[in-house]
Amino acid sequence: MSDTSPDHFVGVDLGATKILAAVYDMELNLQGKMKLSTKADRGCKEVIDRITRCVHEAIDECDLEPEQICHVGVGVPAAVDPLEGRVIFAPNLNWRDEPLQKDLQSTLKLPVSIENDCNASTIGVYERELDGKPESMLGIFIGTGIGGGIIINRELYSGFNRTAGEIGHTVLDLSGRKSKWGPHGTFETFSGRQSIYARLQEAVDAGKKTSLTELHGPNLANLRSGDLRKAIKRGDELVRAVVHDAARYAGIVCGNMINLLNPEVIALGGGVIEALGKEMMPIIQKTTGEYTLPGVGEGIHLFASKLGDHAGIIGAAAVARRAFARRT
Repeated sequence: MSDTSPDHFVGVDLGATKILAAVYDMELNLQGKMKLSTKADRGCKEVIDRITRCVHEAIDECDLEPEQICHVGVGVPAAVDPLEGRVIFAPNLNWRDEPLQKDLQSTLKLPVSIENDCNASTIGVYERELDGKPESMLGIFIGTGIGGGIIINRELYSGFNRTAGEIGHTVLDLSGRKSKWGPHGTFETFSGRQSIYARLQEAVDAGKKTSLTELHGPNLANLRSGDLRKAIKRGDELVRAVVHDAARYAGIVCGNMINLLNPEVIALGGGVIEALGKEMMPIIQKTTGEYTLPGVGEGIHLFASKLGDHAGIIGAAAVARRAFARRT
């Protein structure tokens, strides 16, 4: 008879278009994973059923039984109350006030914890790349949007309403373009992937030249971050200028955060950094220094995470491991 004592964790990275579930051992070594489409348009109940299916298939892929899972962690692209296990608002899923933890515990028959996806990614970088050593850390994740996570005294800092870390909504220019949710000139409107694409489209519409139109025509709706990297490699000055501008604003934010929080480490991640980090990081580091008060940034380590898209799912598993440790 096989040993079915609980000795594994499951991390779930819930996105607007895909669900990733992965099984890890007690040291967060990957054992196996599964992917399903989210089908968010079908409603919350359908998504919960698909998360449940994805988790069960990941467990089965590893030749394990559900009884061998200690805890499940879920990273959600949303404002989340992790203590109540409630999704406050998930715009890309069209959810409001959903008791996700309770619902998943009912369908999975396993202990579940939920967390904001960027908080989970921050924990993933902290645990896997930094071995949980720094006293404080700031994670900034630049993708379609921009989010962040804060660690203070080796614990995730969530703030009074447990929603801290929304760094993408930091206002940098009151006369800047309007963000999706209202304010003008936010960090996300300068450095998020969709904002970079929008700036390039505006430049093309204004008659500026770019090699991107040779591949995509005048409509750049189907751009990917990798297209920008290749264009820069070909010597595309327009793309380089727009990407460098996005990097400068990221550096300004990093400088501001060093002045405000003075974290021991700042880690940058997300799809934009994964694709364009080689081009952006030198500018981010230089600009950070320019916007940090003299002497304040000494010894602070600013780096690009190598975890890429794996940060979120490792982080969700780390959230599960932390929750398991608290209850045992």
